[in-house]
Amino acid sequence: MTGDGEQDWSGGYAPQPGVPDELMTADGSIRPAWSEFHAHLSRLDRDELSRRFALGDQYLRDAGVFFRQYGDPDATERAWPLSHIPMILGRQDHGAIEEGLVQRAELLERVMADLYGAGSLVRNGQLPARLVAQNPEWLRPLVGLTPRGGHFLHFLAFELGRSPDGTWFVLGDRTQAPSGAGFAVENRLATSRVFPDFYARGDIHRLAGFFRRFRDGLNDLKGAEAERIGILSPGPLNDTYFEHAYIARYLGFMLLEGEDLIVRDGRVMVRTVAGPQPVDVLWRRLDSRFADPLELDQASAIGTPGMVGAIRSGNLTMVNALGSGVLETRAFLAFLPRICRALLGEPLKMPNIATWWCGQTAERDYTKANAHRVMIGPAMSQRLPFEDEETTALGAWARDSARQAVDDWLDREGAHVVGQEAVTLSTTPAFVDGRLRPRPMTLRVFLARGAEGWRMMPGGYARIGLGDDPTAIGMQAGGSVADVWVRADESVSPESMIAGPATFTRARRGVLPSRAADNLYWLGRYVDRAESAIRMLRCYHLRLAESGERPAPILDRIAVYLAQYGLDPRTEPIPAGVCATLDAAQASAGKVRDRFSVDGWTALTGLARAARDSTDRLAPGDETARTLGELLRQIAGFTGLVQDNMFRFTGWRFLTIGRALERADRMAAVLADFADPGAPAGSLDVAVEAADSVMSHRRRYAVETNRATVVDLLALDTLNPRAILHQLGRIREQVGCLPGAEVEGQMSDLSRAVLRAHTGLAVRMPADIDTPVLTDLRREIAGLSELLGRDYLR
Repeated sequence: MTGDGEQDWSGGYAPQPGVPDELMTADGSIRPAWSEFHAHLSRLDRDELSRRFALGDQYLRDAGVFFRQYGDPDATERAWPLSHIPMILGRQDHGAIEEGLVQRAELLERVMADLYGAGSLVRNGQLPARLVAQNPEWLRPLVGLTPRGGHFLHFLAFELGRSPDGTWFVLGDRTQAPSGAGFAVENRLATSRVFPDFYARGDIHRLAGFFRRFRDGLNDLKGAEAERIGILSPGPLNDTYFEHAYIARYLGFMLLEGEDLIVRDGRVMVRTVAGPQPVDVLWRRLDSRFADPLELDQASAIGTPGMVGAIRSGNLTMVNALGSGVLETRAFLAFLPRICRALLGEPLKMPNIATWWCGQTAERDYTKANAHRVMIGPAMSQRLPFEDEETTALGAWARDSARQAVDDWLDREGAHVVGQEAVTLSTTPAFVDGRLRPRPMTLRVFLARGAEGWRMMPGGYARIGLGDDPTAIGMQAGGSVADVWVRADESVSPESMIAGPATFTRARRGVLPSRAADNLYWLGRYVDRAESAIRMLRCYHLRLAESGERPAPILDRIAVYLAQYGLDPRTEPIPAGVCATLDAAQASAGKVRDRFSVDGWTALTGLARAARDSTDRLAPGDETARTLGELLRQIAGFTGLVQDNMFRFTGWRFLTIGRALERADRMAAVLADFADPGAPAGSLDVAVEAADSVMSHRRRYAVETNRATVVDLLALDTLNPRAILHQLGRIREQVGCLPGAEVEGQMSDLSRAVLRAHTGLAVRMPADIDTPVLTDLRREIAGLSELLGRDYLR
């Protein structure tokens, strides 16, 4: 502790000599942008910091923020690796970066226009022809196509490092489908919870204005006010899928996958529950070559045939334009300084990492002579040198006997290889083992084109190395990510996604993609399926606890019933099939994350986790029954959130129909088994208990359970939300609200089938409803599902 009671956090903070550091200058003083925050940090003890860090981590868990770890057999989701200490930039630093990158964005736009247009850069010798013609990201079918809005590039990211003299340089351009902007917002939200007191008064630029301007810019690209904008994602297995869903929800755009789209008459259409609807602008988050298997990569299973044709017809704006990945090619960095002078008449305001393409004699000779201190790797790679350990090596290994092999390799394969400066990354503070430690970092920043031109996000995120090794800076290699704060010189005004006069337009109905409807429908079915199974399992274990060692025919009856669904309570207290059903529910919800609330997602994932955690450590009987009761209460919490909070739009209707169909089918199955005249003693009580209707039966009927009262209550009582007739009524009501429920005054096949099922049951008396009737009713319910799928979910 220091004399005034502050923590001496920086006592062990010692940047390496000659390595630029974001916190300290070369003479050991704190940089001005950091001084207030460093003083604030010093006033917090370790316990308080730990508590605050936990708040940030808890926010990220509750929000479901994750990235997908490649290399694992199941490409599993990993917790978002937040480094809790933000990286701080002064306004002057940020302004210099923005100025340099706005120029670079304009340069890349001009290069892109030339590569797919006049081709003067190759013709005039400013860019080697083979770096274009042999580049897998240069897409020949796009040559000659000028984007409808006039611009190829609308959203860019740049990976930056800082030189020992304090200036910034570009490590890589991200023009294909830049990721990370949504994660930057989540980093900000989490870090503001770690340091809420400082953030509120720290004059830190907010991020909402950047996204609002970009959203408005996308709206300006639409051909007409009535047209739609979508975000095109590769799907849930992509490592940044969470961000795709988050950005779609944040900006209010549809999240789409290739299977959601079709091309008709040169227009891209979204398959919705109301039929195909046109989409005018797509913010692309998948690589260009996968977008259209018809004209680009025919092996693509995530694209839409005819997409290029729609662009060629002038009916679609793609953000960024297809083929823009060519600009990320590592070898291009060797030529951009010269190209900038040719196209813009000025030098690059922010240099990029020194790069030598070894397809040229002088550059190859230089790389040979300096092989011991450069990075050597594939010319066509789009990854940063330190991200590409498999194919890029630090030339320091090229000594003595290996040196000749390197020279021979460069002579033989030089056109496919670049040498790049082995940069020393600047360091930024990270909290490690109770102290601030310098860790290597790169800075990712974002630029978006709006009505006023290019604007840079007043923030971004810093990728923090795991240790001193700069090759372990990526998240896939164990690195972490920090928020970036830009300190203002004056008070910062609050910003939000709302701007201008308080006018609004309500969203039109019928824009729910069929894939989203399908996942919501099955989410409803899976959750109710799990609930039904858990209730019947609880019936089993309660009776097991009562019977002890005595034979009990009712236990055998329940076990046989559960066996038809692949569940065996005699070998597993909570069978794996229950966990699999909840996992399926979570998977369905994960595919519609943009339409799912954070609270709903947290409740569902918590439920699935609780079921998995309970499978191996329970004693059969009373202990298992209590745990199953806890799971039922968690399911009730999830369904209550959905029922109370989900907007009554088309998506809610499909979820509701799914739950009602599943509940009606399972109730019919329960009655067929446990209300059958041949069922053992106690079966009717099991049916009432499995339907959570014990209290209702006692109040409704002044007699003990008998077949007539049970069938009346569980099949025909419209006031009982567990009754089959009640569920068919819900289905009838929701189907009647769907697009196409009535066509030119005629009921649709689905509407007619629902009415037949509902009326056919409503006119029956309890004595009429025997096991064959219930079996036929289950077939009718299955038929409703098939018709729903045919009309809406394909």
